[in-house]
Amino acid sequence: MSSRVLAVYDGSGIDGSLYTRVNGWAQSAPHWLDDVIKIWSAIGLGLFALFMLSAWWRARGAESAVMARVLASPVIVVVAYGVNSVLKNMVEEVRPCAQIPGSVSLETCPSATSGDWSFPSNHSVIAFAAAISLWFVSRRLGAVATLFAVLMAASRVWVGVHYPHDVAVGALVGIVVALVLAPLAGRCGPLVDRMRSGVLRPLLGPGTVPVATRGYASHRAR
Repeated sequence: MSSRVLAVYDGSGIDGSLYTRVNGWAQSAPHWLDDVIKIWSAIGLGLFALFMLSAWWRARGAESAVMARVLASPVIVVVAYGVNSVLKNMVEEVRPCAQIPGSVSLETCPSATSGDWSFPSNHSVIAFAAAISLWFVSRRLGAVATLFAVLMAASRVWVGVHYPHDVAVGALVGIVVALVLAPLAGRCGPLVDRMRSGVLRPLLGPGTVPVATRGYASHRAR
């Protein structure tokens, strides 16, 4: 047995019955619905990149603290992913589709020997880290991104490759990392000011412009 402190190989005792119920729904659902969820689960993370690009485009006319948080959002996602990877390697939880007899996954199920562990969910941590980071840029954009983050987490259970607790903890990791780092990123506004006065001005924009900043006021002002 591994000497790792958090060695948990079989997560079915936590919420395996709930996973089995959801998996049954997926197996009896219309094929078109399974296909839609499968596609979303596979490529939906790209939408969060588009959200961040949209935030950058609009923040070019916002104050520098807002732009600093926008620029930090992909970094926050990477940090959250790194934290999640450490947890995965500590726990080494087998995927439910490889653990629970009779379960069916809508995408290829990593085997118990592949080293592609189930807990926590990478998709969930990325989606929620991005969504919560965007709350510090625009509440409206953050709310929309959070809705899609919930859909992403749910899709990972539906397609059969994660337990519900995998996606719940993945969401928590993303949320906590973003809540810690996003406010700190706003303090880098003076650095963005200097960058805007140099060759990066075309990318970062001129800064605060009343019309362009509508909906992108600083988090502190809100």
